[in-house]
Amino acid sequence: MEGDRAIWAIVAFLALLSFMPVYSASTNLVYVANSGTPTYYLIKHGVLLFLGFLIIYGVHKIPFRYFSGISVIILPFVLLLLIYTLTQGHTINGANASRWIQIPFIGVGFQTSALASIVLMVYVARYLSKNKENTISFKESLLQLWLPVAFVLALILPANFSTTAIIFSMVLILTFVGGYPIKYLMYIIGLGLVSLAFFILIAKAFPTLMPNRVDTWISRVENFSNKNAEEGYQVEKAKIAIATGSLFGKGAGKSVQKNFLPQSSSDFIFAIIVEEYGLILGAFTVILLYFLLLFRIVMAAKKAKSIFATLLIIGVGLPIIFQAIINMAVAVNLFPVTGQNLPLISSGGTSIWMTCIAIGIILSVTAEKEIDLTETEENPLDILHEAIH
Repeated sequence: MEGDRAIWAIVAFLALLSFMPVYSASTNLVYVANSGTPTYYLIKHGVLLFLGFLIIYGVHKIPFRYFSGISVIILPFVLLLLIYTLTQGHTINGANASRWIQIPFIGVGFQTSALASIVLMVYVARYLSKNKENTISFKESLLQLWLPVAFVLALILPANFSTTAIIFSMVLILTFVGGYPIKYLMYIIGLGLVSLAFFILIAKAFPTLMPNRVDTWISRVENFSNKNAEEGYQVEKAKIAIATGSLFGKGAGKSVQKNFLPQSSSDFIFAIIVEEYGLILGAFTVILLYFLLLFRIVMAAKKAKSIFATLLIIGVGLPIIFQAIINMAVAVNLFPVTGQNLPLISSGGTSIWMTCIAIGIILSVTAEKEIDLTETEENPLDILHEAIH
């Protein structure tokens, strides 16, 4: 194994930490699916993690410069995959959105938006690095940069608003760090808001085109603190789990609220961890691990010897941390229900693999010993530091 050993260790620790909560919370999956046993879901989770680590190993062996061209080649395929998902996707284990496709023969759900996010972030990093010494034209960047971004977001939006918002936010952060003109970013944000408003109007005018999607978004926001609504009910049970877990928890496998939370092994697994292991051993450990992962990602980006390497690490690394923050924020009622998993901890089919691909890309950069690029380039993190101060 090559690359940042601290990242290897953090990822391994997160994976090991996931086994007991997933095993405990899988009793809910048994009830919902009316099949299998907790042991079956534990073994399935272990197999997915094992394959995920094989993915990390394989991806981190690829020289990171190759990902630039790979993103261009795969992006059209990803768009076709998103179109297929939009027309053929279905729910899995009660997930409330047509955002999944089923992988034949192995019975694993594949969330295509997760793959699209990684490919898109690599593509954006590629564009920014290739234009680092050029004066960016807004009209030219609309075609080469923002048109592919718009296509990806437009295909994800009807089924998954939260993921669309996260990807758009990450792209904005990456372009800002990469030196894209701020005034142009303001134009893009304005166009994004106008496009979203137009989409909502179309969905309201023709409800049969996208039944219940916009209403679902609105209800999730309106029912944010309404414990009588479905989303409010979930959050209320999550808060009960966290409150009853107190400082030291009830003990492994002794969660009560896992029997009431519909997505206790995925969306609300953080609440189950706190209920069983407490704020100190459970919550603090999880938060510390993600903080350490963020620290190592920032350090790796800072040490990178090329613009593309820095942007690549930021582009695929920050979404992992951002997704973790949102998952935990939902559990403590700081954010409306979004359906985001806790990376490397939640049971989640191929969402684990997509996170592993992102980790592998980061390790690929940190494993590079000799980079045939000048070291005199301005590091985007320095640009960000100067902008803040």
